[in-house]
Amino acid sequence: AGGVGPVSVSRLGPVPARSFNSCRRDCGPMPAVLAAGLRLVYLGQFWGDSGNRSRFTRVGVVTQLLLHPMKSGKAVLVETAECLRMGLKYGELRDRHWLVITEDGHMVTGRQQPRLVLVSLSCEGGQLCLNGPQMEELRVPLQQSNNAVVDCRVFSIDVQGRDCGDDVSNWLTRYLESDKTVRLVHYEPHLKAQRPSEKEPLFPKDEKVAYPDAAPIMLMSEASVRDLNTRLNKDVSVFQFRPSIVVNDCEAFTEDTWDHIEIGQVELKRVVGCGRCLFTTVDPETGIITS
Repeated sequence: AGGVGPVSVSRLGPVPARSFNSCRRDCGPMPAVLAAGLRLVYLGQFWGDSGNRSRFTRVGVVTQLLLHPMKSGKAVLVETAECLRMGLKYGELRDRHWLVITEDGHMVTGRQQPRLVLVSLSCEGGQLCLNGPQMEELRVPLQQSNNAVVDCRVFSIDVQGRDCGDDVSNWLTRYLESDKTVRLVHYEPHLKAQRPSEKEPLFPKDEKVAYPDAAPIMLMSEASVRDLNTRLNKDVSVFQFRPSIVVNDCEAFTEDTWDHIEIGQVELKRVVGCGRCLFTTVDPETGIITS
């Protein structure tokens, strides 16, 4: 999840997750960079587009930055990341810019195939690398411009992606032990993207994302997860909620009230609460759904 635009307060029980839109002040050619453990989180109010804003108050500190390059795939922890309108970026990795699909274009996620959470996707030396338990590493060219552009769907929204080739398809199909072929597609900037406003009117109509459920950034606090664990028979981890930005040094669920925040040169505006589903019961260490 992750988000953009106007603010809406939505609380679906003790679920610590909030969708944000990322924007940046005019700071020249340098990218808007987040750094885990170094950036304080400030709460305040933005006024117009001039960058002028009222006094900010420190509310926390960023402790973890996570990218999920493949939707439902293994998280990548990074020390720094560029914060862009379509989500976090680290090198060639972009958050939720790869998607597993069926041959007719419907998305395949950890809801149907929980073992996807154990698949790591990385980019190295111009190659796309896939790794998974009991599987040999697969490396293919990252850029395959001659491959077909595929029409696909994320829930009810039509999107497109560049097919990553038969070798990747065979690898994923074998790994998932699927009786039906699956394929991997990669979002490229000129392809059709999702418009979150088609599902949630609070998003700006010009907002675009690749393959997240809704928005480009999702922020949550460690304190909220600790509070949630006091109500459960078995502890859960922050990784089960698949956030982009994790903060600490704040009270549980106080992020519910952060409408406008600043982290370094990055400004975030909250859109909606991020309702969570069965996917939070998938153990990211085992790929098994737990009760």
